[in-house]
Amino acid sequence: MLGNFDAAPAAAGLIKDTTEASFMADVVDASQEVPVIVDFWAPWCGPCKTLGPQLEAAVTAAKGKVKMVKINVDENQQIAAQLRIQSIPTVYAFFQGRPVDAFQGAVAPSELKTFVDKLVALTGEDEGLEAALDEAETMLGAGEAADAAEVFAAVLGEEPENARALGGLARAHIAAGTLDQAEALINNAPAAIATAKEVEAARAQLALARQAETAGPVDELRAALAADPANHQARFDLAGALHANGDVAGAIDELLELFRRDREWNEGAAKAQLFIVFDALKPNDPLAQKGRRRLSSMIFA
Repeated sequence: MLGNFDAAPAAAGLIKDTTEASFMADVVDASQEVPVIVDFWAPWCGPCKTLGPQLEAAVTAAKGKVKMVKINVDENQQIAAQLRIQSIPTVYAFFQGRPVDAFQGAVAPSELKTFVDKLVALTGEDEGLEAALDEAETMLGAGEAADAAEVFAAVLGEEPENARALGGLARAHIAAGTLDQAEALINNAPAAIATAKEVEAARAQLALARQAETAGPVDELRAALAADPANHQARFDLAGALHANGDVAGAIDELLELFRRDREWNEGAAKAQLFIVFDALKPNDPLAQKGRRRLSSMIFA
């Protein structure tokens, strides 16, 4: 296996086998430029046969932002002992000459991707950071709040004034239900990004999440409105309950109807709440765009 490059040509410079003799050059020295993942394996290890190819795929997908070396523990027992490898597969990650992360055993492909994305974020390269943030957003959209939070936090560790990372981490906390952590993060945002759109979006989502904690049952609120369509508080509360249940379009409809009926009710609460809902959405979200147009047409009618 020594010096054998089994990966595809595109990954030939990224993935290779190494030994005790070349460990310093292939891992410690190489990690001064980009993170290096070290996969400790053995031919008799069943899980290694699954993990190895999955790691290689994740490293290849990173397109040069990380490298990987494989060490056969049977043939390189000294280095395995030095790093206290007690079971395999064991994976270490080195950056700037020192270990920065590790795990043992087989893990899910999504966890491997998170592992690699966190390493990419360590490089501090703008392209790598943006790619990591894109992946974190994908994770968050798929309901993987904990994994997304790890990546957002890693980027924030490299760039404390990265508004996208801070806003994303706050939203990950909101998705996980840890609202106090989200609030602390937003309240302590560096002054340079405290009013950035990404942070404001997280602040709006937090406000809505706080309201959702006391949102009443939708059916009861609908019944109250059916009995008295002029019950503005019930309509306002229904909008909050609908939003808490994921019906953002329904919430916007009720708030617009409340604004149409009495735009000055409760010191303009309907308009203020609409702006919170819009701010919590992405600027190009169709619901936000359509809702803003409808509100504008009412204001300037």
